[in-house]
Amino acid sequence: MIESKFTELVDVMRRLRVDCPWDREQTNDSIKEKLIRRHPHVFGETVVNGSDDVKKNWEVIKMEEGRDSVLEGVPPNLPSLQKAHRLQEKAAKVGFDWEKKEDVWKKVIEEIEEMHKSEKEETHEELESEVGDVFFAMVNYARFLNVNPENALRKTNLKFIRRFKYVEKKVKETGKKINESNLTEMDKFWEETKKK
Repeated sequence: MIESKFTELVDVMRRLRVDCPWDREQTNDSIKEKLIRRHPHVFGETVVNGSDDVKKNWEVIKMEEGRDSVLEGVPPNLPSLQKAHRLQEKAAKVGFDWEKKEDVWKKVIEEIEEMHKSEKEETHEELESEVGDVFFAMVNYARFLNVNPENALRKTNLKFIRRFKYVEKKVKETGKKINESNLTEMDKFWEETKKK
C-alpha cells in the first residue's frame, strides 16, 4: 500500500517535470527549499492557529521570494466574477479586509446608491465604473457568506433558462409566438414556473 502511494507520488512529480514549464525549471533543491520555506510552522518556529494563518504566511513568503504584489498569483484571464473573488481573497490574506460582514453590506448599499445617483448625473463611462463597483462589493459580500459568486451566478443563469423556456412553451401552447405575447401574459407563466 505504502509502495503504491509512493509510486503514485513519483509519477505525479515526473509528469509535472514534463508537462509544466515552471516545474521543468526547478531543481530538487529548489523544490525541497519551497516545501521547507513555505512551511515554517512545520520546519521552523512559526506558530499558526489553523489554515488561515498558513495561507497568510504563504503570501508573505511569496513576497519575500520576489513577487511585486500579492495579487500576482491571480490568473489574468479568469472570468471577472471569479477574478474579483480571488483578488479579494489574496488581499484578505495579508490583512486588507473588512472586519465585520455588516460593514461589507453597508458598502454594497453605498455602491448601489452611488450607481443610482450616477445614472442621472454621470457619463456612460462613469456609470459603467459605478456598476462595476456594485458587482465588486457584492462579490465581497458573497465571500463573507462563503458563497462562490461564479457558482451562484451560474446556477441563477440555469434557473433563468429553465423558467424562460417554460414561459416560451406556455406561450406557444396559446398559439402565439413569444414576440406576440405581452408582459402580463409572460409574467403569469413566469410566476407559475416559480411555484413548480
